[in-house]
Amino acid sequence: MSAGHEMPVGVYLVDDDQAILSSCAQSLQLAGFPVRTFNRAAQALGNLQENCPAIIVSDIRMPEMDGLALLKQAVDFDPELPVILLTGHGDVELAVGAMRMGAWDFLQKPLQPSRLIESVKRAVLHREVVLENRSLHREVQEIEQNGILYGGLIGNAPSMVALKDAIKNLAQVDANVLIRGETGAGKEAVARRLHDSGPRKDRNFVALNCGAMPLSIIESELFGHEKGAFTGAQNRRVGRLEHANGGTLFLDEVESMPMDIQVRFLRVLQDRVVEPIGGNRSVPLDIRVVAAAKADLYQLAQEGTFRADLYYRLHVAELSIPPLRDRKEDIPLLFRFFVEKAARRLGKTPPPISSLKDLEIIEYAWPGNVRELISAAERHVLGLPAVRMPHDEGLPQEESTELKARLEAYEKAIIMKTLAETEGSMQRTADSLGIPYKTLYLRLRKYGIDKKELS
Repeated sequence: MSAGHEMPVGVYLVDDDQAILSSCAQSLQLAGFPVRTFNRAAQALGNLQENCPAIIVSDIRMPEMDGLALLKQAVDFDPELPVILLTGHGDVELAVGAMRMGAWDFLQKPLQPSRLIESVKRAVLHREVVLENRSLHREVQEIEQNGILYGGLIGNAPSMVALKDAIKNLAQVDANVLIRGETGAGKEAVARRLHDSGPRKDRNFVALNCGAMPLSIIESELFGHEKGAFTGAQNRRVGRLEHANGGTLFLDEVESMPMDIQVRFLRVLQDRVVEPIGGNRSVPLDIRVVAAAKADLYQLAQEGTFRADLYYRLHVAELSIPPLRDRKEDIPLLFRFFVEKAARRLGKTPPPISSLKDLEIIEYAWPGNVRELISAAERHVLGLPAVRMPHDEGLPQEESTELKARLEAYEKAIIMKTLAETEGSMQRTADSLGIPYKTLYLRLRKYGIDKKELS
């Protein structure tokens, strides 16, 4: 997961007994946790801030403000801030009351360092996840507030930054653009961004998928027709070219355009007029054409299956969209963006995304690119298993084998760590990892993990 906060999550340690304060601080520091010590509850509260990268470990019996009052104010300030309380009195009722108030854990003095460290580990991990999710949620909100709803263009990978910069520059230049990218990479999103960022943004953006249009009607769709132009033409129809006048025409899968239509379309681009089928009137055109192709149009032109003169008309400028597998650092943010959108559309609460899920979506090759990721996000919201192509799709075999080994080693380590944290509880481990109980059981058998040795 990408870093959601700059500082590591540390511990605010509060106790009025200096000897205990020093002893606990030393144990936690040796375990690798940043620690700040306070001998008064008010001091710790005064150092809290929004999205504070810390948890609180506090004694209960203290002068001026006790641990329960600290707990109440801390939870009021941030309900997802873990507070671990310490007591030397073994008061069961006090412990139960504290847990009901929102305490993360309740430890009895004299403290066992290992027990303290394990409790703090779980609390810190929880806080890291909370801060990470908040950070990603803020990024999604910022994306939406800025009106950048084109999911395929979300991300900060160098290749995406370069693409967005190129779009920004080309948007102000009234030249035809050819977009290249794999299936599902977001070619229409790029075309829309070009249109919306330029001087034609207040006029129509008209899209036509040449590959999805039956050959029998593509001519009528593109150029329009007059009433009675052919059998069934009972009314005059405005074609996509005329409808896009003043704006942008986006032609997807332009390589599928029939040769005779290519000839007529080339004439439109040269003369800047369109003549509907069956009519004598000429409509002056002022359009920008953005075309997209999955195939190499230059190669097709060389082979004679696409008109070279039309290729050069369309290929004044070019934009290339990187496949999702080449910008893995953007995948967690994209996935969360689509999960939130799907959850809102379906009227559901966005389900949690576990560390295993993050690793899985980062390592997967995504042959269907953003379109496939959107589908996976919707299935995640619905609680359905992912429908995936083979994991090594689009990757060299040796790289796929290496990724699979890394994935399995990481998965085994996470399962063992979580089992240790839950003291061997299968159900709590499954819940923490966000996987079904049966899946966890099968993973233990696969990796030869004995949970008794970890509890």
